[in-house]
Amino acid sequence: MANRDLAKKVIVITGASSGFGKGTARELARRGASLVLAARRDLLLEELAQECEAAGGDAHIVPADVSRQNDVAELAQAAISEFGHIDVWVNNAGVGALGRFEDIPLSDHVKVIETDLLGTLYGSYFAMRQFRAQGSGTLINIASVIGKVPAPYYSSYAAAKHGVVGLSAVLRQELEQNKMDGIHVCTVLPTSFDTPFFDHSANYTGHQTVPIPPVYEPEKVVEVIVRLVTDPEDEVTVGTAATVMTFAHQIAPGVTEAVMGKQSHKAHIEKAPPAPATGGSVHEPSPKGTEVKRSA
Repeated sequence: MANRDLAKKVIVITGASSGFGKGTARELARRGASLVLAARRDLLLEELAQECEAAGGDAHIVPADVSRQNDVAELAQAAISEFGHIDVWVNNAGVGALGRFEDIPLSDHVKVIETDLLGTLYGSYFAMRQFRAQGSGTLINIASVIGKVPAPYYSSYAAAKHGVVGLSAVLRQELEQNKMDGIHVCTVLPTSFDTPFFDHSANYTGHQTVPIPPVYEPEKVVEVIVRLVTDPEDEVTVGTAATVMTFAHQIAPGVTEAVMGKQSHKAHIEKAPPAPATGGSVHEPSPKGTEVKRSA
């Protein structure tokens, strides 16, 4: 029997067709939430919606590419039309392009920024306008430890995630200064997790894409997102490595960035087997990577 502690909570999740988004949708459905699921892969959304409803939730799907402003505007409108309000908005959709900065096609860099940063900005904009009209709501932006501590071969991804961290911080400042206590903005900073992220990433490193170790189970991030729905916090690092690296970066940024640089180079260049270049799913959805875990 479903745990109904989130019954009637209306929650929008972008990037819901795999990874953290899919895992979060499943868990929230078990708790009775009403979900608005968005991603580019509409068939996967339909399957997930059926699964969520069987688990005790209510699910509405909106195929959307978050890099397109109109798609995100229509997502917000669809949620309000279907349920009348929005309690929580999770900006989770994201993609990466790995390789030396100048080896990655400029169009890939631009699309990463459009998806990861502008997509989050669009979602935040429409969510915050609705929250302000309601007087309440929680925005959850999925960033990355790389949004605090940069790593080589992640140039546009790091730029985007630094932007997500900064945007979220500014929104919190504005809420505080305007005494809007009913609205919350949370930033989630995961380290490396076993998700299909690397199945979807463009790769111009000349080597197979692999996460920078240590690698954690994605359920840890899902647990954090679900907890923030009812117990919001400003910033949450997920994975011991993320906590250690972000703390170390505050104390000794130069040393920490040097360590991250060596770890990233070793993982992506020195140890990974050779592999051909691929554009991944940066520009178009990929049939690969349809589950919460990459290894699933």
